[in-house]
Amino acid sequence: MKQPQIPRSTHERIINNGIDVPHQRPSFAIRLDQVGISSKTVWLQLPQGRIPFQAQMTVNLPAQARGIHMSRMEQAISALHDSSFAQPSSYGESLIHELVSLQGCESGQITLKGKLPLERTSVVSQKRSIDSIDIQCRLELCGEELTSLLGVGVCHITACPCTQVYNDDLFSETTEECPRPTHSQRSHTTLWFQRQQGEPTWQQLLACLEQSLHVTQDLLKRPDEAEIVLAAHQQPQFAEDAVRETARSVAHTFAGNLPPDSQVVIESVSLESIHIHDVCCRLASNLAQLNAAAEAEG
Repeated sequence: MKQPQIPRSTHERIINNGIDVPHQRPSFAIRLDQVGISSKTVWLQLPQGRIPFQAQMTVNLPAQARGIHMSRMEQAISALHDSSFAQPSSYGESLIHELVSLQGCESGQITLKGKLPLERTSVVSQKRSIDSIDIQCRLELCGEELTSLLGVGVCHITACPCTQVYNDDLFSETTEECPRPTHSQRSHTTLWFQRQQGEPTWQQLLACLEQSLHVTQDLLKRPDEAEIVLAAHQQPQFAEDAVRETARSVAHTFAGNLPPDSQVVIESVSLESIHIHDVCCRLASNLAQLNAAAEAEG
């Protein structure tokens, strides 16, 4: 490690002079909603090990202040580096409180994006597949009020019902009981849940997705591939179906267990195989609305 070239006493003299540029009055005094850093890699110590996440961290800036203290963003990260957390969202809560405290501001926002390892076993060959799931956390602290969203995303396969129905008619004179051919594609669905008292874990959100979708994995032998392709064609899904089936699973899983005003967001993207465009679908609702729809269904 290199030795400092400037004497410590000189550094101390300059700092003691009190020249704090971020605290200078700006050229145009107006409050800024968000100032901070993005594309920052933070390392979370989780039960799965030391996992990297991409972070965006911002705070509000008062009208009379020229800028934030950027180094204090890194100080907040360093302060938590050696601590262990059960969930990525727990890390996010500690980080946002540390951030707001160090900056001395009114509000702060944090977004965390990363992947957690997930070990699966293929259904026929019983081979171990080391896969991953997408985890996202969005947190906002304003005064004492903390809003937190936890998102879990998975890849899955969808088969188009339209082409299948067409082929049912096309091959109507055959007697073989086999799902008709249709185009299939890789899809990605994310389930967001507002974290409140009795909050769900990412494992519970993953279970909702796995109950609703034909979730894929990396290691598949030919019998395993045959099984998932057959299942996808026996229950073909639009992107709209993927979102609605996930919503149904959320209602059945959390009804009566979590606050009815808990916010739920489900987003799905289908990477179309025979079209140049992709298909997207989104539902923003709450647990009470999902429960009402599930009860009406009977």
